[in-house]
Amino acid sequence: MHSFKSLQRRINLAFTDTAFMHEPVQLYEPIAYTLDFGGKRLRPVLVLMACDFFGGDIDKAVFPAMGVEIFHNFTLLHDDIMDHALLRRGRDTVHQKWGTNAAILSGDTMFVLAYEYVAKTDPELLPMVLNLFNDTARKVCEGQQYDMNFETQHDVTIDDYMRMIRLKTAVLIACSLKLGALLANADQVHAEKIYEFGIELGMAFQLQDDFLDAFGDSKKFGKTIGGDIAAYKKTFLFLKALELARGDTLIKLTNYFFNKEINGEQKIAETIDIYKQLKVDEITRIQIEHHHQKALEILQSLPFEAEMTTEIIGLMQEMLGRER
Repeated sequence: MHSFKSLQRRINLAFTDTAFMHEPVQLYEPIAYTLDFGGKRLRPVLVLMACDFFGGDIDKAVFPAMGVEIFHNFTLLHDDIMDHALLRRGRDTVHQKWGTNAAILSGDTMFVLAYEYVAKTDPELLPMVLNLFNDTARKVCEGQQYDMNFETQHDVTIDDYMRMIRLKTAVLIACSLKLGALLANADQVHAEKIYEFGIELGMAFQLQDDFLDAFGDSKKFGKTIGGDIAAYKKTFLFLKALELARGDTLIKLTNYFFNKEINGEQKIAETIDIYKQLKVDEITRIQIEHHHQKALEILQSLPFEAEMTTEIIGLMQEMLGRER
């Protein structure tokens, strides 16, 4: 069995050994720049981990895993354009550095590259792999559209939001795990179970990200606290606060959140204070734990040895900002 760290090194080495610089430079330089952002390479590692745990050959899963990572970074590149983001992991976003047109075209090329790498798999498994990847790519785009719709939609519900994050975030984590299972020739029952495990893990992961945006330590989180509030994002926290607030509190919440004339720091501080008054922080933690526990229940039903289960649980703890 391979550890998360060893699989992470395997993926990092694969990206280091691959030249993404070609001609024309103006097209490929932004791609190389994007893929050099690094990060934990969580999704491709999940591909290798699932493949390994189901008894597959991880060397045969490296290229498809890279395809998943390229696709993920393509979505981030285009998300940054749509969100008008200036920074990604402390560096200029591609559209900020090279312009919007270059960013769109480089992102489109990354989408093609993602398919090229995913297609480098066993020909007998390719139809199942492509069906999974196609379904996932479409759902991620649907999730992004819902997220964009929410910016101007006034009647967004918590159920709407949960459906959006399932599509935008959770399905790619679930796809990564199921892809690894398919590459290891796991039976369909187990492949579906690890997919559902990934959905629950992805939901907890995104809710934790929402929570940390308001209540995290900016040094540990790696982002400015209150970014979602400053960007008027209708996250689980805001929607739950909107559901619970009454009278003057409701008026203050909507005024602080939507009034563009209020200073950004004041908007963030006052909104977070209302979250605390309404105990939205505690409610969000309970929701995160709900999905975490559902993921654990599914994990326990899979035919993994104790050492494997312990490794995945440790990874879950890290993803959710907990100690191993």
